[in-house]
Formats: sequence, structure tokens, C-alpha cells
Amino acid sequence: MISGEELWRWQKQAKLSAIASEISPLEVDWLLQEIAGFDRLTLRLETYKTQTQLNVSFSLPDLDALWQQRLQTRVPIQYLAGRTPWRKFRLKVGPGVLIPRPETEDLIEIALKAAQTPAQRQGHWVDLGTGSGAIAIGLADAFPDANIHAVDRSSEALAIAQENARTLGFDRIQFYQGSWFAPLSALRGKLAAVVSNPPYIPSAIVTQLQPEVVNHEPHLALDGGTDGLDCIRHLVVTAPDYLCSNGIWLIEMMAGQADSVLELLRDCGEYHSMQVFRDFTGIERFVLAYRS
Repeated sequence: MISGEELWRWQKQAKLSAIASEISPLEVDWLLQEIAGFDRLTLRLETYKTQTQLNVSFSLPDLDALWQQRLQTRVPIQYLAGRTPWRKFRLKVGPGVLIPRPETEDLIEIALKAAQTPAQRQGHWVDLGTGSGAIAIGLADAFPDANIHAVDRSSEALAIAQENARTLGFDRIQFYQGSWFAPLSALRGKLAAVVSNPPYIPSAIVTQLQPEVVNHEPHLALDGGTDGLDCIRHLVVTAPDYLCSNGIWLIEMMAGQADSVLELLRDCGEYHSMQVFRDFTGIERFVLAYRS
């Protein structure tokens, strides 16, 4: 067992070590929220400090060993905590899946605005490259009458996505293992929308990313080929076979790729009403189009 004062002293020291390692000290509180069950107010007011024994399932050495992984090998705090917040959900994550980013939350808001007709709002939606299942879960929450499908090549990612869906009560999401549209032949010409956060980082840049990303997150979910557009290019040319008329095509991309993605859509000749949307930081991050 750990006393409140012992944990308080560890928390203070851990925050100092975070600052020294150029890591946000707020990550210490995040870790304690997730593995010790403390809420933000308890941590801010330090009300636990006076307790002689805390009802926690870990020892102080175990907690410190976990934190040392963050400091020494730059394991993402989300992986150490085992969960990450995304929209109004808390999603399980692990080394087999890309950590859902806050900016990706905007995909759901754009989808809500893009779906103008009952056929779109109640039709078949697919999240390609679902990873943790974040987008599929967000879509299922936003469109309660739609049929939601989620595809990923990774069996490890699918297992986590399915667990997240079950835990959050979205059992109606259908999951498929495979590459992009390959498992969805039965839905050819029937999809109301295709949504994806595909790999879009140029191969040469992947190796230059921060160590938390390059050393721990799956490169399969990051590497978009020489120009970063390999997967997006594939989605542009293959989606028309699966989308119904006026079906929605919505993807996330990297800063600076908007003009290239719009050109790909125009050259394909199967889309109309293309639009680019910025994320909350002002970066052009999303492209929306409709099947002609």
C-alpha cells in the first residue's frame, strides 16, 4: 500500500523530472488519473495527501518504473496509461494502434454537416484504417440510424477497436480485416460515405518525427509513401466503385497536401463539390468531396 504523502512526494518529483526532460508535467497527473482513478480536482487540491493508505493496485516502485519508460525511452503517455480521451470517449490504445489525435475529432463534425439527406444519414458508412476504432465510434454516435463498417489490415488494431466499441456500447459497428475496400465487395455501389484518416506522411519524414511517434507508433499507420499520397491516391480512384451517387468522400491529410488532393479528385473525374477544411489550429487538414 502507498500513503498519500508518499504518492504526493513522488508526484512532485515526477513533475520535476518531466520538466527536465522537456515533457509536460501535466502528463504526471494524466497518468495518475488513469491508473489510480484520481480526478483532476483531487490532484489539483492534493486532498489525497493526508490519507494514510491509498486504495491503489500498484506499488510506488512499479509506478516509478512506468514513469521511467516515459522519460528514458519516450513511450507515449497514452500507451503507459492504456487509454486516451477522444471526443467524449475514453479509448483503449496500445502500441498496435495509432494514438487518436484531437484534430481528427473534427472529421465527425464535418461528416455531420456533409450528410444532408436521410439517405446519407441512414446509409452505410465505412471507416477505412480504423485503428483504435475512434472514427467508427464517433460516426456511430453521430449517426444512430446509420450502418457503420470499420476496416483495418492489422488484427491487433481490430482487436482493440472491437474492444472499444463493445465497452462504449456500439455493438452495431461491423469490423473487417483487410486492405481498404477489399473486404467490402458486398457493399459495392452502396456506401453513403467513406471516411478515413489514412497514412499520409512522406516516408523520408517518418524517420524524422519525434521519438514518441517514430519509435513507438505503428509505421503502417503513418507512412504514406514517397510523397505521402499513396494511400489517398488509392482512395480517390477506388472509392467511386463503392460510393452511391452523391456519396461522401472525407479524409484527413497532412499540412500542405490540399492542392495535390484536390488535383487528384479533379483528375479522377468522379467527384463534385470538393471542399477543404482547416483543423482547430488553422491547418488545412481535411478534404470533402461527393461522388458524381
